[in-house]
Amino acid sequence: SGCQLMLLNCEAELALLASQDLREFSMASSARHGEGPVDLALVEGSISCPEELTELVGLRERAQVLVAVGACALTGGVNAAGEMDRLVMREKVYGNCTEKKSTFPPQPLRRFVSVDLDLPGCPPEKEEYLRLLGALMRGGLPPLKTYAVCMECRLRENPCLLMDRRLPCLGPVTRAGCDARCPSVGIGCEGCRGPVAEANRSEQFRLLLELGLSEKDVRRRMKRFSGEDP
Repeated sequence: SGCQLMLLNCEAELALLASQDLREFSMASSARHGEGPVDLALVEGSISCPEELTELVGLRERAQVLVAVGACALTGGVNAAGEMDRLVMREKVYGNCTEKKSTFPPQPLRRFVSVDLDLPGCPPEKEEYLRLLGALMRGGLPPLKTYAVCMECRLRENPCLLMDRRLPCLGPVTRAGCDARCPSVGIGCEGCRGPVAEANRSEQFRLLLELGLSEKDVRRRMKRFSGEDP
């Protein structure tokens, strides 16, 4: 529930919601109003069981605007990274109740319903929530950043971790919006905001191999938050 928690971390800024009718938000209220139309549905998490899929389809039918929130909702995220056999995973999680549980590999929301807007990140930034809510309350959509994290590193005058310090970093193929949070403290970008449009993933693959990483490790890194095999 990290994506929900980040929204709650906006604290005082959430005063902008005072005039809104909150229908359901499990971390903020015990109220449940699961019927009738809604203006906005913020949906986090991947879909991995029939019950979740039914709820998602119901939300799509009710919501004027549906926003996929966070890496799991956009690409499946770390939930989809497991390489273990699905049945074995079910047994480890549910034990003797396995037969009663119907699950399938975690899928992003777009595999099942139309999504009006993406809010990337693991979790998204506070400012992105505020821009989204503010824009929607005024009848518009927030501007999207279409460049890579590398641009934010340049703006902050960070040394390049990939080329200069020879550290694994996915900044060149990851969409911006985090203000280069990890590279700014010397930690290579893990790509949690998903791939930037028209990313040169083959060149990124080659550069990571040159660092000495195995092909398997490179594939795992590049697939974790993109949902795509490089």
